[in-house]
Amino acid sequence: MSNQQKLVKLTKLLTSYVNHGCHHKALALFSRMFSAPDLTLDPFAFPLTLKSSASLRLPRTIAALHSHSLKSGHHSNPFISSSLVDAYGKCFSISDARKVFDESPERNAVVWNAMISLYTHSNDINSALNLFDRMDVAPTESSYNSIIAALTESSVSSGRAMEFYSRMRASELKPNIMTLLALLPVCLRTGSLSSIKEIHGYGVRNCVPNDTHLGSMLVEAYGRCGCLIYARQVFDEVSDRDVVVWSSMVSAYAFHGDAGNAMRVFQQMESNSVRPDEITLLSVLKACSHAGLADDALKYFEIITEVHGVEAGSDHFSCLVDVVSRAGRLQEAYEIILNMPVKATAKAWGALLGACRNYGEVKLAEIASNELFAIEPENSGNFLLLANTYSAVGRFEEAENVRREMEERLVKRPPGSSWVLSRKDLACVAHC
Repeated sequence: MSNQQKLVKLTKLLTSYVNHGCHHKALALFSRMFSAPDLTLDPFAFPLTLKSSASLRLPRTIAALHSHSLKSGHHSNPFISSSLVDAYGKCFSISDARKVFDESPERNAVVWNAMISLYTHSNDINSALNLFDRMDVAPTESSYNSIIAALTESSVSSGRAMEFYSRMRASELKPNIMTLLALLPVCLRTGSLSSIKEIHGYGVRNCVPNDTHLGSMLVEAYGRCGCLIYARQVFDEVSDRDVVVWSSMVSAYAFHGDAGNAMRVFQQMESNSVRPDEITLLSVLKACSHAGLADDALKYFEIITEVHGVEAGSDHFSCLVDVVSRAGRLQEAYEIILNMPVKATAKAWGALLGACRNYGEVKLAEIASNELFAIEPENSGNFLLLANTYSAVGRFEEAENVRREMEERLVKRPPGSSWVLSRKDLACVAHC
């Protein structure tokens, strides 16, 4: 075997170690390759070793590799430069990474993208945008995707994500599945059906694969907007449905109170041997809650937690309290709160208090409200619910005392508000 063949074989093994997360083995192999007198390392080994060093947070190793790349002249290789930028950003600081970036002699789009990605992952959107606008090479899909994802995650700038999507398409670059996945959370947040259809339509026209990630997000997006027919159509088109896709469809039906279809999808899920998770359990409970199916909620809660081994958390117990309370079984709901293995949250006590108001149960309302006053003392809704409970049974003096106590504690009702959606941005308008 020639030295070149040996190098190729060892580099393939190094790649396998890095891709499978065996970083210690990768560094040990690189050390043997580096010290072998009959091997002259090419640039392909260095990015792999830098990736392992960054994953293990080994700044000294990264600095040594950087030094060697400078001495050997490999630092001019854009792939080594991009790996150095990424490694310095993860193990040193963003400013150190920027210094390496600025000193890189040849910067292609991969190097620019590495620096932009570091800015976006550190929530420095302005620096990422400034660097994007300064690119002296043509941006790639990854350049746009990093910016779009960062704008989507920013509550202040999320409205600009669609603008950047339009800018990407105008540049004749084709948005890919990562672009669509980055955009859909904006649509979910704003409930913009037209944007959801635009993104979905683009994916269909350009043969973007409807995998489990995209499928589940489209199902959820259409479900939130009330388009259950579209949500079901997307669901049926996903060939390899995992638990996330199934749960999204159950959740879509549950969100609109269609308990019958929600339960049918869950049963189909079980028959397909797909094990439910925490999201599935919450979706099933919400479906039962909207339809007032307390017995079904208790049954499915037992099946999913005991048969399938899903560990219920505070949100699950709060939802169970809600569905049982809505059915008027207030004492049973109270006992669930007392016996739940996790600390009861404001959601659980709030569900009980709201039901007490509807059914005129004063004693439990007082218990629930006292707990809520301790958990969230500035929430005016809890005071008003207790006052309305007293008023509903004719105890007007006590209702007035609650309102007076609310004023003495300087608890104020928040003003109403409305969301106004435009193509460019999302704004909240308050009504005093």
